[in-house]
Amino acid sequence: MQSGNTIDLAFWLKSQGASNNLAAIILAMAKAGIEIAKTADSAALEGKTGAAGKINVQGEEQKDLDIISNDIVLEHLAKCPSVAAMVSEENPELLLNKQGSGTNTSVANNSGANHVVCFDPLDGSSNIETNSAIGTIFSVLQLGDISAKEIGQGDIFAAAKSQISAGYIFYGPATLLVLTIGESVAMFALKEDSADFILVQDQLDIAQSAAEFSINMSYERFWNEGTKTYINDCLSGKSGPRGKDFNMRWSGAMIADVHRLFIRGGIFIYPALDKKGSETGKLRFLYEALPMAMLVENAGGGAIMQTRDIIGFLPNSLHQRVPVVLGSKQEVELLRSLYS
Repeated sequence: MQSGNTIDLAFWLKSQGASNNLAAIILAMAKAGIEIAKTADSAALEGKTGAAGKINVQGEEQKDLDIISNDIVLEHLAKCPSVAAMVSEENPELLLNKQGSGTNTSVANNSGANHVVCFDPLDGSSNIETNSAIGTIFSVLQLGDISAKEIGQGDIFAAAKSQISAGYIFYGPATLLVLTIGESVAMFALKEDSADFILVQDQLDIAQSAAEFSINMSYERFWNEGTKTYINDCLSGKSGPRGKDFNMRWSGAMIADVHRLFIRGGIFIYPALDKKGSETGKLRFLYEALPMAMLVENAGGGAIMQTRDIIGFLPNSLHQRVPVVLGSKQEVELLRSLYS
């Protein structure tokens, strides 16, 4: 609703011309985020901050909150008739949605359902035990002609070129939703007494140039020459080729490091590594690289996988890993030239 100068998420979606189906999906993600925020807030008291004793499809140890958050998102999305399928970091297979009966991996597509939601239910889960930054990342894809057939992975890969919305919910001192459904990026804050996300900034813009970088320095020995050159030039400061001093930030959660780009500018780098299991990168394309790229580009920034753009790339697996560079346009293009 709109009250004085207060605009909530539902009203904003309507004012931006979002379709009823897309609005329902985003509102479902928002409700899931509110529930996850409450669950994370009480996790320490309930003893849910540790490992669950399971390994996900990525080969990573799952935390209790990983599993709980995944179930919450699936439950909310399953109630959206236009959601045909879901891709989650925590599920190895494509999840098809049967309206009214939750998720099922063997049912045919709902009649009229033509959206896929790809999501990381709890980005930064390694930060849970230290009470640090965590969040939820999501992407909404528009399927092509899928009438009278069961959806397959190939339909999802092709739909990567038809991303219509992307966002993340950041569980920090404030619970924030950063969202795009078109050409701009807006930020909302959770008003807990009403359980509504309220618009706090209608246009986020990333500075074209900045003096801050975000990278895991402990992997320096595994970097290629382009990454090494860029970071060494930054570390050289005013006496080096860049002629200015840089700050380094690294949170251990993609969502926090990317959020900083919208507030302070800079560059986020998670490159391919000369290290077993990370040769093609670490971050997953469908529910990490792709949604963040849409957000960053719609805020005037750049988003690449070394020399090629993230937007326009078509994956060949649900959990495909890629190198990721996001941030201020001038910095991203400089690093692209070094990769070239």
